[in-house]
Amino acid sequence: MKITFYGHASVGIEISGKHILVDPYISENPKAAHIDINTLKADFILLTHAHGDHILDVESIATANNSVIVSNAEIAGYYAAKGFQSHPMNHGGSWNFDFGKLKFVNAVHSSSFPDGTYGGNPGGFVIEGEHKNIYIAGDTALTMDMKLIPMRTKLDLAILPIGDNFTIDVDDAIIASDFLQCDKIVGYHYDTFSYIEIDHEAAIRKFFDKGKDLMLLEIGAAIEL
Repeated sequence: MKITFYGHASVGIEISGKHILVDPYISENPKAAHIDINTLKADFILLTHAHGDHILDVESIATANNSVIVSNAEIAGYYAAKGFQSHPMNHGGSWNFDFGKLKFVNAVHSSSFPDGTYGGNPGGFVIEGEHKNIYIAGDTALTMDMKLIPMRTKLDLAILPIGDNFTIDVDDAIIASDFLQCDKIVGYHYDTFSYIEIDHEAAIRKFFDKGKDLMLLEIGAAIEL
């Protein structure tokens, strides 16, 4: 399983020969100016919620790749009405795709499209594939629901927002990792805007002091599990 960071809350995941793209906000992110969305592969596009900084490049990438858009029922329906392939899910539900098992789990946030259309309730994803399990939190507050995830799935990696203001901060992310029983974390949703700028060294040190590994990847960099 290969995981690539494309800036903000955008990640690419390669599993079993399939390419998954999560929350593509790339083309208008100055920090990701070196990423050409026309070169990205996406058999599936997973969307945690409908905010513009998570869906900006969905339509162009889905058109180029004939992608299947996977999200809550409202977001999936929004794109289906525009002629895109979609797969609707809702909280607590899971589905066995050809890349592995995907579960849609709770997140505490808001969700509406830039045009004002209701975007349903936000969520996160648990992916099980190639004998590795990861959790993508999406935009969320710290929630006790995170404790439910390791009751069903032993995680190898958690991808957590750490930028504060709109989501949890570094300290809450450490607590979240405790809830998730996962000590290997990729941080995201930070530095894109002035509201969510962080001190990288301080964040990494806080995790290290708790015996945990926080990875802050350069945009375009990847890790393998």
